[in-house]
Amino acid sequence: MEFGFTTAAYVVAAVLLILSLGGLSGQESAKRAVWYGIFGMALAVFATIVGPGTGLWPVSLILIALGGVIGYQLATKVQMTQMPELVAAMHSLVGLAAVFVGFIAHIEMGRVMAMDAATRDGLEGFAALLAHKEAVEVSILRIELFLGIFIGAVTFTGSVIAYGKLAGKVNSAAFKLPGGHLLNAGAAAVSVICLLWYFNTGGLLPLAVMTICALFIGYHLIMGIGGADMPVVVSMLNSYSGWAAAAIGFSLGNDLLIVVGALVGSSGAILSYIMCKAM
Repeated sequence: MEFGFTTAAYVVAAVLLILSLGGLSGQESAKRAVWYGIFGMALAVFATIVGPGTGLWPVSLILIALGGVIGYQLATKVQMTQMPELVAAMHSLVGLAAVFVGFIAHIEMGRVMAMDAATRDGLEGFAALLAHKEAVEVSILRIELFLGIFIGAVTFTGSVIAYGKLAGKVNSAAFKLPGGHLLNAGAAAVSVICLLWYFNTGGLLPLAVMTICALFIGYHLIMGIGGADMPVVVSMLNSYSGWAAAAIGFSLGNDLLIVVGALVGSSGAILSYIMCKAM
């Protein structure tokens, strides 16, 4: 399928998702807004799986069907009072997906960069996008990829802990390891060093070290917050998952992922601010 169809479908899907988000502001329009979101996401998925550079159709269809079945089962069994913990669990999956996609993009980038110019001309999809990047663009891509993995890892462990506290599987009391904020600051400092390391070398090791630090930051930050504040935390993690998706969208050159990630990130940040003021 040509890029033109995919781009047009992404534009329509983005408009539908924006209308969906706007319609949720009122009870009268909320039901219609949900359908906007459903059609927008269905169109986005269809355009992606039939777009240029796609393959492995049987695997894709099996995974989509499996995800749909699991989602249906969860939606029919979860009570309305359990919605915050379900949302937290879904955010953890978004963060984990960003981490996986980031590492796969890193591996693909290393593979393409190792090819000669003649071999690169026959590539398709994301590999073709990488093949035509200048050295400066590759450096920018590394930063985008790094940020996507970092935010995704923080979102993953943070959302898992938020889910655990809301579901009563983790002690809801605030807990911090000895050293408190210094441990978080130290892990953040190591992550910055890894960013410089990765920017200059493009190696896998700095990404791995940063991911471990980010996983710890997500865990320790949310463990230090009491269970009563978890609704605000879930909203904040919703924002994080959006920014992780947007960063990975820049890495993949996917306009729809950038738009949807920015929508989720900004709306989650605004909601968190409103909830904090109200409390």
